[in-house]
Amino acid sequence: MGDSIAAKEIEQLQRQLETFKQNLEEFAWKHQKDIKKDPLFRSHFQRMCANIGVDPLASNKGFWADMLGVGDFYYELGIQIIEACMHTRSRDGGLTELQDLTKRLDRMRGKEGRKHQVIIEDDIIRAIKTLKPLNGGFEVIVLGAKKMVRSVPSELDKDQGSLLLLAQNLGYVNRALIQMELGWDDTRIENGLYRLVQDGLVWVDDQADEDRDYWVPSYFDMMD
Repeated sequence: MGDSIAAKEIEQLQRQLETFKQNLEEFAWKHQKDIKKDPLFRSHFQRMCANIGVDPLASNKGFWADMLGVGDFYYELGIQIIEACMHTRSRDGGLTELQDLTKRLDRMRGKEGRKHQVIIEDDIIRAIKTLKPLNGGFEVIVLGAKKMVRSVPSELDKDQGSLLLLAQNLGYVNRALIQMELGWDDTRIENGLYRLVQDGLVWVDDQADEDRDYWVPSYFDMMD
């Protein structure tokens, strides 16, 4: 009897899910223009889909792709993210502030005649998830109050993260500041700064008055 009751409950749940999916498809059909053009509406729609286990990003064929082009939209945006990050990698070491990347992508898409299709940070975060199978290291990480896009396979270690977080207030760090705020000894400071320089995450300013300053280009507004 227990197996029979469980089977009936599963069957009933499956019917409810199927009904809900049909209603969701009808909703998407009715509001497809808003989903395509309104980034906030698109974000809410994606969250609603995620709550019931429907992932339009995983559907590059079938209903979602044919009607909404949702999968194609994020795959195309993912390619543009790769292009934008590669363009600045030599300057920022593969660590770009998400807000700055959003502005650059908006400019790129505007030049390509897509200015009417506005994108927001939520779109970029979702598009970056589509790049995961490429194993290129693309990931959104949080450093303090900032969201950063990493576009290189190497991960930040704990000390690098601490130094980048410390640099958010002034845009740079130096030995005196690190010693005062973090209390590190000379060896740890030297190793931490060396790894930042090696990974191209900081620029070294030898013209500082007393000590070298290590500026983080990811925190610059380098719109070009």
